Amino acid sequence: MSEPVDSGAVAAYLLDLQARIVTTLEAGDGEPFRSDSWQRPGGGGGISRLVEDGALFERGGCNFSHVMGGDLPPSATAGRPELAGASFEAMGVSLVLHPRNPYCPTVHLNVRFFIARRPDFEPVWWFGGGMDLTPYYGFEQDARHFHATCRAALEPFGAGLHARYKAWCDRYFFLKHRNEPRGVGGIFYDDLNEGGFKRCFALTQSVGDDFLDAYLPIVARRRDMPYGERERDFQAYRRGRYVEFNLVWDRGTLFGLQSGGRTESILMSLPPIVKWRYDWHPEPGSAEAQLYTDFLIEKEWV
Repeated sequence: MSEPVDSGAVAAYLLDLQARIVTTLEAGDGEPFRSDSWQRPGGGGGISRLVEDGALFERGGCNFSHVMGGDLPPSATAGRPELAGASFEAMGVSLVLHPRNPYCPTVHLNVRFFIARRPDFEPVWWFGGGMDLTPYYGFEQDARHFHATCRAALEPFGAGLHARYKAWCDRYFFLKHRNEPRGVGGIFYDDLNEGGFKRCFALTQSVGDDFLDAYLPIVARRRDMPYGERERDFQAYRRGRYVEFNLVWDRGTLFGLQSGGRTESILMSLPPIVKWRYDWHPEPGSAEAQLYTDFLIEKEWV
């Protein structure tokens, strides 16, 4: 007999995770997050929590969604054609924080669960998620801390798992059209059902629960560093890469839009101020150039 799958327990955990993260971030920013509940016409809905023009975060959002429907969208069946026509239930917490200070990195967290059902086969389910860091000005101390925390979150679940998920993150958060990583990476995994429901759920909980420990010490070190117009200008330029990845390559964005999710919540991840330039390159030897030479590279940080 197969192990029971408790989607209700996953939904309860995700709602609690969102509440815990937002409460902590509100205390750090000093501004309350707006709460916006929404319903999806095809079934389900979610809660968007957002802050804009805060003292710390120029934009920050932490979304919970729980949607269901009778027919999977193309983005979900492209790699699993046998699921075409199946009903589905998808839930997750997705977070993106864009700090105002250019020395504070942007960060992303996502933990999610998916289950598909069809009368002619057993339910197909998996977990996915991870977190990654996108600095504008690189600090080795920050990158090492972030990766060390990610490794600690995965250690109870098997040797070699961190190396596997770190490499997966490096491959996934990569702008193929730029031949460039989005940031310094972290961990990423998808289609996780190895070892049964309880193990996969516990692993995903460990990733979600360790997020604040991975990010907040970095913010504490960088949030009060002085900066000027040059740093803000470079931050806006590099944010353009974030936009490009999310709109061109991100599976979650495509799934959300194709499945009829709430557009405002899906595009919450985009930064408020962005710039693009034609064929621009940083001055050799500058702090901006160092981001490319020392940080936007494949590297073992821990």
